[in-house]
Amino acid sequence: MSSTEKSSQPILDLARDILLWRRKKMSVMVFFISTATWVLMEVYQFNFITIVCWVGMAVVTSLFIWGNMCRLLGKEPPSLSGLEITELSTAEMTILFRESIEEAVRWMFRVGAESEWYVFAGLVAGLWILSMVGSCMDLLTLVYIGIMMSMTIPVIYVKYEDKIKRYGERVRVHWRKLVEIVDERLFKNVKNKLFKHKEKKETEKEKKVE
Repeated sequence: MSSTEKSSQPILDLARDILLWRRKKMSVMVFFISTATWVLMEVYQFNFITIVCWVGMAVVTSLFIWGNMCRLLGKEPPSLSGLEITELSTAEMTILFRESIEEAVRWMFRVGAESEWYVFAGLVAGLWILSMVGSCMDLLTLVYIGIMMSMTIPVIYVKYEDKIKRYGERVRVHWRKLVEIVDERLFKNVKNKLFKHKEKKETEKEKKVE
């Protein structure tokens, strides 16, 4: 395993645990923060800067009261040493971001230049549907829906993995049959017609030469 893979592994494990609700406190926190942000900005029409300032005031006020209560009770003030972002964490996030972009570019190249026609058609159709959905809602709502789906669909898949795989295999078999029928009746007929047309032209040229 390369050093790049090793460095990005902890972040991937943490994201996987949050999405699969293995770390319930962090999953609940992500769920609550995303829901609260969407409700405040979409339902109550608060500005993003206003929300950030309110959150900052709440955090600073809580820390101020906490620190003063600790001093009054003769306890040690809270230590914030664990909140620092280390250079290793920053490097891991940067590497993960770069790997994600590179993988996305390679995947788009494979789909556009190397994959079968139905993979290309499926991607274009998916992007078109996403563009239609995006035209009906703003970016914040779309991101919120994506977060909610990413925190529910993986859990459902893990719980009913066997049933989903069996159903997916049936769908895959039917899809392959459909693709073969379309490929045989449409594309092969087009290729045959083009080939016959080319042969006809070559025959006509040979007759003219004679």
